[in-house]
Amino acid sequence: MRVYVPMDSAAKALGAEAVVAALQAAARDAGVTLELVRTGTRGMIWLEPLVEVEINGVRHGYGPAAPEDAGAILDGTSERALGPVEDLDWMARQTRLTFARVGVIDPLSLQDYAALGGLVGLRRALGMTGAGIVEEVTTSGLRGRGGAGFPTGIKWKTVHDAQAPQKYIVCNADEGDSGTFADRMLMEGDPFTLIEGMVIAALGVGATRGYVYLRSEYPDAIRVMRRAVEIARKQRVLGADVLGSGRVFDMEIRVGAGAYVCGEETSLLNSLEGKRGVVRAKPPLPALEGFLGRPTVVNNVISLATVPVIFEKGAQHYADFGLGRSRGTVTLQIAGNVARGGLFETAFGITLGEVVEGLAGGTASGRPVKAVQVGGPLGAYLPASKFDAPLGYEELDAKGGLLGHAGLVVFDDTADMLSMARFAMEFCAIESCGKCTPCRIGAVRGVETIDRIRQGDGAAVPLLRDLCETMKDGSLCALGGLTPLPVESVLDHFADEALPRREAAE
Repeated sequence: MRVYVPMDSAAKALGAEAVVAALQAAARDAGVTLELVRTGTRGMIWLEPLVEVEINGVRHGYGPAAPEDAGAILDGTSERALGPVEDLDWMARQTRLTFARVGVIDPLSLQDYAALGGLVGLRRALGMTGAGIVEEVTTSGLRGRGGAGFPTGIKWKTVHDAQAPQKYIVCNADEGDSGTFADRMLMEGDPFTLIEGMVIAALGVGATRGYVYLRSEYPDAIRVMRRAVEIARKQRVLGADVLGSGRVFDMEIRVGAGAYVCGEETSLLNSLEGKRGVVRAKPPLPALEGFLGRPTVVNNVISLATVPVIFEKGAQHYADFGLGRSRGTVTLQIAGNVARGGLFETAFGITLGEVVEGLAGGTASGRPVKAVQVGGPLGAYLPASKFDAPLGYEELDAKGGLLGHAGLVVFDDTADMLSMARFAMEFCAIESCGKCTPCRIGAVRGVETIDRIRQGDGAAVPLLRDLCETMKDGSLCALGGLTPLPVESVLDHFADEALPRREAAE
């Protein structure tokens, strides 16, 4: 009897290991031979731990499972039965390209990976020139999924065209934004797609060495990625002879110490070099003078992990999804006060309202939705009046929002929005690397100014807006430069509670 249970961090936090132990005990008691396969999560976190039992080649789900459900799950009588997993509304409505294998395969089985399209893209890339690889990525329309949305093909072309004896591929896996977990899910559930994407990137730009900078708070991802690199090296996906081509590329996993600012690419590079994680002034760009002063591609996990499917199915296939300049799919991470939280991959263009009211099912509390913060702690708080906004980089920007890493945190009508604005400034003050004054000092003054507003000081409101302008214009990186976004969104959209009464009336 083949049974699948996630070993994803979220599933484990919700009791997956206890369920596994109970399933094994129940199988022994029933005299059943249990073939247990540990996978990543399907992304339906409200159903975790999700147990899948293969029946006539179809995987049937049971969840959220508890240890006491084990016997009934194995004999097919459990009230937790959900039916075929692929037919569930959450799964059927998705366009899974980057996450096609996550939750489906054993993450550390290269055989399973190859059976579902893995390495097809790499083999194709091995027959192309570096310029051809870069052009394919450019044609696909792939943009950085780490927040800025910078066109991946342009970044790769800059590194490809640079003349240097050594080039590097660096994966930014320092996923620190609140409400985001796509990078972790991908690394824990399908690590070989990230490795394959990095190899293709290396072939495209002429790099021979790569690093994954992974946050220390992800011990399971660290373990899975390190083991996956070992397996890939043994199977010649990495090393001195990539898939027998004579091409060279190897990589290693480096663990960060937990600084939010190291999610910014130049701070990450400093940390990777063993230095303090502080922002570098630009220029020079990392694409020209990056790791150890050499041309370096720095891409997010999802950006690199999407590259294999582009080469497997073709650039145009990927570009056919999306809207405007936002091509392909977006991996929505739905969290906060929601009835159904998790990861949902779909083409760009779905509206914010469809996600919050439709997919997420409104709030877990049953109260009205008051605000959604999109894009992590530096994203704007958007009210229900903005829910017609389609999720695309430029489209959300036009509504005063920031797509970022596509994390959505939902709040109901009990949320104190002035406290949320204060949190943004406090977060920046704590996480600032200290390199530039507008961020280091401005965030501290921001907390103080918001406290004055809470005490009824109307004169502090224009002062706060002026401070936000200074931080936006003068900060070296997005931490100080975007912290004003959630603060200003509170002032703009929730003035009735965020401003002193007389100020709000005016």
